[in-house]
Amino acid sequence: MKVESAVERDLRSIFADAGAEGFLHAREIDGDAQVGIDADELVVTASVFKVPVLVECARQAAAGERSWTDRIRVTAEDRVLGPTGLSVMFDDVDLSLRDLAYLMMSVSDNTATDVIMRLVGLDPINATLAELGLENTRVEGDCRELLGTFEEDVGFGRADMPLSKMDPDALRRWRALDPARTTRTTPREMTALLTKIWRDDAAPAAACAEIRRIMALQVWPHRLTSGFPSGVTLAAKTGTLPGLRNEAGVVTYADGSRYAVAVFTRAHTFVDRQPEIDASIGTAAFTAIESLRAG
Repeated sequence: MKVESAVERDLRSIFADAGAEGFLHAREIDGDAQVGIDADELVVTASVFKVPVLVECARQAAAGERSWTDRIRVTAEDRVLGPTGLSVMFDDVDLSLRDLAYLMMSVSDNTATDVIMRLVGLDPINATLAELGLENTRVEGDCRELLGTFEEDVGFGRADMPLSKMDPDALRRWRALDPARTTRTTPREMTALLTKIWRDDAAPAAACAEIRRIMALQVWPHRLTSGFPSGVTLAAKTGTLPGLRNEAGVVTYADGSRYAVAVFTRAHTFVDRQPEIDASIGTAAFTAIESLRAG
C-alpha cells in the first residue's frame, strides 16, 4: 500500500475538516513536479466542462470555420436554467461569439454555453479531447440536457423544495452526480488540458492565448482565488452541482512560475451554501502548489 506524504495527508485533512471528500492534482506548467490525492479518480466536472467547450470553439475559430466576431442572436426560447448571464434575462439579444464565450466562462452562463455547443457540436468537442490524449474526459451533453434529467431521476422538480430539505438518497439517483453517467474527467487529466493550453499545445498559439485571456476574466473569488495572496494571478473555471464544488485553473506567481491545479469536492451533506468547502478549495490548492515550490 502506498504511504502518503505529509502534504497528501494535509490535503486530505483540509477537505475532511470542511466536510467533504477532495480530489486534487497540481503540476508545474514549465516542469515535471506534481502532487495530488486521488488524482486519477473519475469526477463529475459540473461546469468545469466549459473549458473543453472553449478549447473547441477557439480551435474552430483558428481554422476559419467560424469567427470570434460572428454575430449570434440568442432568443428567449434559447434560455436554459441558470442563475447568471443570459439565463436570467428576458429579451432577445445579439452578441459576438467572443462575448458569448466570455459569458460562458466569466459567470458560467448556461445559455451562452448551450448556444456555443450548438454551433461547434458535441462530437467535435469529444474528438478534440481524444486527440489531446484525455482518455477519461468526456462531455455527455449540454446544460439543458444535464439539468433536464433531474425530475426524471429524482422524482420531483428542482424548484419544489430547498436543496437541504430534499431526500439525500433521492438526490443521489440524479445521473448528473454520477461520474459514470455524466460529463466527467479526472483531476490529472484536467491539469493536463490546462498545461496544453498554457504551453500552446491545445490549439494554435493565438487560439490558446485567447482561451487564457477569457479564462482570466472569471469573477468568482470564493474558491481557488481565496487561497492565494495578492500578486498571484489566476485563470480558472468553477463548477457547481448539489453536493459538488469544483474549480480548475492556472496560478501564476510574480516570479513567472506557473502551476495548473484541479480541485473537485464531494460534500458529506446537501445544502445550498457551504463556504467551508469553497474555502477548502483555495486552501488545498495553495498547500499543494507551495509544496511544489518548496520541493
